Amino acid sequence: MTETASLRALALVCSLKPSPAPSSSDLIARQILGELAKHGVTGNVVRVVDSDVKPGVEVDMGDGDEWPAIREQMMAADILIVSTPTWVGHMSSVAQRVLERLDGELSETDGSGRPLVAGKVAVVSVVGNEDGAHKIVADLFQGLNDIGFTIPSQGSTYWNDQAMGGTDYMDLDETPEAVASTTATLAENAARLARALQATPYPGR
Repeated sequence: MTETASLRALALVCSLKPSPAPSSSDLIARQILGELAKHGVTGNVVRVVDSDVKPGVEVDMGDGDEWPAIREQMMAADILIVSTPTWVGHMSSVAQRVLERLDGELSETDGSGRPLVAGKVAVVSVVGNEDGAHKIVADLFQGLNDIGFTIPSQGSTYWNDQAMGGTDYMDLDETPEAVASTTATLAENAARLARALQATPYPGR
């Protein structure tokens, strides 16, 4: 597996705002994709709220459920990005719904008993004008890892406004250097790990 081998990424933007409304979660997800592109990774963005994702913990809840179409894109990707705003100190309800639907992957295994997502890398981005990013990252990392995704070193990036602030990430004149640097590190580590997993998959049972 060469350093320039092609990889794909899917960004699930968990904003509460449907397209085409501006979204800070969408912005930071696209910034991650921009950094990943420097490492031979192509990708696209899905704003989850634009689709009718039914509640449940199965891969297909039937009756017009549009999660299977999103899942198909995820299964074609090597890297999953979950990008969420902070609401009342927690991830958005859309991000929670994504975790619940991903729970269905626990029963989806290959011939060797590995979860179908076991060879995929997951990273997280969080934005908000209130505190909560570290807890949100911890909750998402735990869930994603339980489901079978692999988390790279420094696999999250985030921005919070000052205490009791009211500024959104997309309102900033420029990306803060600390955020830009962290996002670049996330992308490099995610691409490197994804290539390593392609070259040397986890053993079966």
